[in-house]
Amino acid sequence: MQPLLRAKKNALRIIGIALLLIPAGHLFAQAALFLEQPYGIFGTLNPTGHAAVYLQRVCADTPVHLRMCNVGENGVVISRYKGLNGYDWIAIPLIPYLYAVEDPSRVLAITDRETVNRLRYRYKESRFSEWGDDLPKGNFVNGGWTQLVGTAYDRNTYAFRFATTVAQDEQLVAHLNGRSNHSHFNLFFNNCADFDRVIMNYYFPHKFRRTVLPDAGITTPKRVAYDLVKHAKRHPEVQLTVLEIPQVPGFRHKSGAIHGVAESLVTNGYIIPIFVLHPYIAGGLLADYLVRGRYSPVPKHPTVVGADNLEALIGIETDSAMPAASVPVSVAVSVQSLETLPGFIPVAMESVELTEPPAYTENPFDPSRATSANPVQESPARSTFVQSSSPR
Repeated sequence: MQPLLRAKKNALRIIGIALLLIPAGHLFAQAALFLEQPYGIFGTLNPTGHAAVYLQRVCADTPVHLRMCNVGENGVVISRYKGLNGYDWIAIPLIPYLYAVEDPSRVLAITDRETVNRLRYRYKESRFSEWGDDLPKGNFVNGGWTQLVGTAYDRNTYAFRFATTVAQDEQLVAHLNGRSNHSHFNLFFNNCADFDRVIMNYYFPHKFRRTVLPDAGITTPKRVAYDLVKHAKRHPEVQLTVLEIPQVPGFRHKSGAIHGVAESLVTNGYIIPIFVLHPYIAGGLLADYLVRGRYSPVPKHPTVVGADNLEALIGIETDSAMPAASVPVSVAVSVQSLETLPGFIPVAMESVELTEPPAYTENPFDPSRATSANPVQESPARSTFVQSSSPR
């Protein structure tokens, strides 16, 4: 019996080391910085765009109260805009935030103004009705609720996906729920990118800050994205991936490129009157633009995701992304390489062949799999703000 037990222990050692040698494969990040292109007349005059943060593990009971997600929920996008009933930030489920519907199969490849307006107002009536009919929809200068519902109809979005931990997400939820959610919006010193800078510092402390050059001390969405890319290059454990969520055509003209402050002043011609009044300042802005202001945090060919393939953003493995059950993964482990392990006793075993377990045939995040013994629970505190189910 003793030799048999020792042989089993040795076999377990070999199997354990072999499993460590198998690549992790699909390690999905759990959050993303949204870098959104400018659009419309205001976007032409001020092409800095917008920024928001998507949290895959964090959901919401109401647009202003967060919680950790249940099975089948896809997380929320948290964003700051002026004119949102006095709130500093609003949380919207991912699918409605992008497409103004809760079922991604209802998203059209090409749309029109009437359809988009109908979808947005239908979502407002079902989710924002408690705020009354006076909730502003936005205008030329100030944002409004329409800019938080169906953003993919307005512009292209680049998602800078990165890894988080459950503890970090829980800490952020406690912080945002515990602090005052009252708007003090300021375009120069307390804008949408400032809010995202604070959130990103929860995950990467002291890595995001204002810079005098090239943005004149103003936090811009492009700068926050640049700081994230810069940090990820030095720390591969961030698992940074850049995805593009294209604009759905038909509602408005194509959105424009995202610029920083110095880049906006130069490319829009604002530097000309500055040069007339203060030529040295204009020269410094031009030099700063040429040296540092032309950077682009977006790669040339990012992976494109849409309503029909958001798994890459959400972090859900599909059957096509997982290895087939019939394909063995062989890992040859030399017994001689293990002779230095304490208590190792050689056995008649030159290699071990490991076969991966069967691939999933169901989406583990599908709420339809819930049973009466293990239902998908909604928060008992607030049940009027329901998350969308996993996309198909």
